[in-house]
Amino acid sequence: MRVKFILLLVIGLSFFSGSLQAQDQVSIASAKINFHFISKDVEGSLSGFESSSKIYPDRITESSFKGAIQVETIKTGNFLRDWSLKSGKYFDADTYPTITFESTQITKTSNGFTVTGTLTLKGTAKTISFNFTEQASKLVGTTTLFSSDFGIDIKKERQDNKVDVTLTLDLSN
Repeated sequence: MRVKFILLLVIGLSFFSGSLQAQDQVSIASAKINFHFISKDVEGSLSGFESSSKIYPDRITESSFKGAIQVETIKTGNFLRDWSLKSGKYFDADTYPTITFESTQITKTSNGFTVTGTLTLKGTAKTISFNFTEQASKLVGTTTLFSSDFGIDIKKERQDNKVDVTLTLDLSN
């Protein structure tokens, strides 16, 4: 009788603690990706974000960030430029329709956390890091990359292909 009670207690506690862990996970309700090509002073955005991230605000280093965005959604405020950017010369949306990111490491920082992972753009995978801060029910991450590292040469010099990226994640329980 006592063995049954202890067994039921252990199973019950295991179930209860598992449900508590599931409750502290939040989801990404929506996302905004904005970019700024520095040398051309062109700003734009991407939409259509899909994610299978697992975010634990109280245990952020145990989280995982994984998502994809559709290249076809690129918007810069200029229809002809958008069409050109989607072409084979730049992003090549027909051959590489998505841009993906998957985290490999998350570390706490003095004012938030850093997510390091693999960004795959136009068939090229590179390690990049986003520095995140929490703002209300949002996570805002920033990074700087060079489009030429991914085969997208806007200008001849690498430094002239610098792009600032801001990723704003709206969270929900």
